[in-house]
Amino acid sequence: MTVHDEETGRRHVREIMERLARVGPYFTAECADRTDAGEFAPLSTLYDSGLEEYVARAAPRMGTADRRVAASTVHLGLASRLWSLGLGAAALSGRVPDLAPGRVRWRLSGDGALTLWLPEPLARPEAPAEALGATVVEANLRPLETAMRTRLGLSAPILRGNAASALAGAVRVLLGRAPGAPHPPVPIAAALLGRAPLSEGGTFVHEEGLGVAFLRSSCCLYYRVPGGGLCGDCVLRSAPARKG
Repeated sequence: MTVHDEETGRRHVREIMERLARVGPYFTAECADRTDAGEFAPLSTLYDSGLEEYVARAAPRMGTADRRVAASTVHLGLASRLWSLGLGAAALSGRVPDLAPGRVRWRLSGDGALTLWLPEPLARPEAPAEALGATVVEANLRPLETAMRTRLGLSAPILRGNAASALAGAVRVLLGRAPGAPHPPVPIAAALLGRAPLSEGGTFVHEEGLGVAFLRSSCCLYYRVPGGGLCGDCVLRSAPARKG
């Protein structure tokens, strides 16, 4: 690939990401040059030295002192961001941006909000489902799961439920806010949710004309946040009521 081809590819991905940002904030990753580039770090550092700080800052914003609850919510939110970017770009263009953690940059703002930046955006060469499996599941969610388990004590069922739920959530948003997407997101997501490790996270169902449904096989722990309640896809909603 020539330098001209690479620059053309970057420009194309930037255009896709600009269109995608109109869907919503979770579908946003800036691609333009920044004067504050030095404030950003590779996403790989978030899975290492930055993880505990991120969780520690998230806990008081949520109103919880339970680090595992905050960690699960952070994990679910980050998975949602990654799926939204990858699946959203695939739905709009048929191409998936390379979201390898060495390419994506991150920064926490003063209020603890996460900003993502793609300074040199490129598209993956594979078909959407395979590209998403490589760049989201393998490159990001697996190392993030390892960090969450070893550093913060979350279980694999919680984390895989979060990852699958986040993907189903991205599908719902795209169906509602980008209903005319030229590359329907449901078949792409169904392919991913039908195989490990996401198949371990819950059951995904799509009925033409009725939309999508997803039921987790685990709970994300958000019900432990004061006033949190149960999520719409929580396994506890279908659990038998306890007596006594």
